[in-house]
Amino acid sequence: MDYISTRDQTAAPHKFTDILLGGLSADGGLFMPATYPQLSPALLDEWRTLLRDKGYAALAAEVVKLFVDDIPASAIEELTAKAYHTPKFAHPDIVPVTELDEKLSIAHLSEGPTAAFKDMAMQLLGELFEYELARRGETLTILGATSGDTGSSAEYAMRGREGIRVFMLTPAGRMTPFQQAQMFGLDDPNIFNIALDGVFDDCQDVVKEVNSDAAFKAKYAIGAVNSINWARLLAQTVYYISTYLRVTTSNDERISFSVPTGNFGDVCAGHVVKQMGLPIDRLIVATNENDVLDEFFRTGNYRPRSAAETQATSSPSMDISKASNFERMLFDALSRDAATTAELFGTKVKEGGFGVDEMGGAQVLERIRNEFGFASGSSTHADRLATIKQTFQEHGVMVDPHTADGIHVARGLADEVDTRIVVLETALPVKFADTIVEATGREPEVPERFAHIMDGARHVTDLPNDAERVKQYIADNAADDAEK
Repeated sequence: MDYISTRDQTAAPHKFTDILLGGLSADGGLFMPATYPQLSPALLDEWRTLLRDKGYAALAAEVVKLFVDDIPASAIEELTAKAYHTPKFAHPDIVPVTELDEKLSIAHLSEGPTAAFKDMAMQLLGELFEYELARRGETLTILGATSGDTGSSAEYAMRGREGIRVFMLTPAGRMTPFQQAQMFGLDDPNIFNIALDGVFDDCQDVVKEVNSDAAFKAKYAIGAVNSINWARLLAQTVYYISTYLRVTTSNDERISFSVPTGNFGDVCAGHVVKQMGLPIDRLIVATNENDVLDEFFRTGNYRPRSAAETQATSSPSMDISKASNFERMLFDALSRDAATTAELFGTKVKEGGFGVDEMGGAQVLERIRNEFGFASGSSTHADRLATIKQTFQEHGVMVDPHTADGIHVARGLADEVDTRIVVLETALPVKFADTIVEATGREPEVPERFAHIMDGARHVTDLPNDAERVKQYIADNAADDAEK
């Protein structure tokens, strides 16, 4: 399997382990598989039995093997077994699925060590990084940005690993106290938390700017754990497949997914498996008040917002107004036209965005809606409060605010969708206690592993929204590795 950039098809293709450690392409584009492997009915039947008899880790190994040919198959099986097991994940199914009613189900992606769906990818990513770095005798400096859950998931997956240092940018004051406690409470010597004066999109822009400095990136071996790293999306494809296999009994059944998303990474993994042939009907993009993506799917206009326009909401992990992984989907919608993709995301986005005409006409938007199956909707604070309350009162299930956005949007589109809709859970309610109390009048359950998380010290450095200052901080704290 070879990998290409969304912005340059003339460059030599890359292998998986090269893009695993590099993250972002040197031309500013995102890596994609040169082709999508196809899922035959016979293979899905085989996987249905495999999931039932051997579990999630065994299924994950088979999916990863389709995309990775430069790591031995036996090693892949060992890595997925180390990534997905109990008690690291609280439920033996890893991703259990529960039915809310005759139309809606929830896929529980928050059984991992930080109670967020990001654990599903990060735990495998940590194993892959450590394996490949040891094989090469190299070190890696991970630079990431988080709007809430990516940071803690990455840090818990990478803490204590040989040859890895993590520098994680967070928007100062924009995460919940629980999210901050999870990240800033870590005192591991290879973990560095940075609170940036700005919003998530500013953090993400700094990550991209640092990565664009080729000399600095090479000197400090800068890599990525954000969803710009293809390995993240690869890991996420597995739970779409496992969920499909759990809620269906035969391959002639189709289901839809409602996905709360701000950066488009989670739902982009769904796009990938749909292109692989998984019988998915609709991919429903659920946003909050920062509705850049919903606006695109409704109108065909992609208009990223400025930091000043990005609202702070009660589903803060989706307070994103510039969706990085959107480029991957549009690259496919443009029949993999790298020149147009580079113009749209390298130039037009910086100028304020683009519309249907710049994409090449209405047929591109129709392809996205019809062939790719995308639909969308948005949610407000009042919507998510009502949804949290209703879901708890009627079904005895307490959901976090982001999952509530997914349920709200799914219910709004239920009459237009003929198939069962599975809402992808984002996090456990305990991470957003204030909103849960506002909605239900009661505190969310605190899992035993988080009982004392709010009590510890905090370890974080405040920095201005300045890529050069961030680079200097990295240089000051990664100097030992750079000199080896």
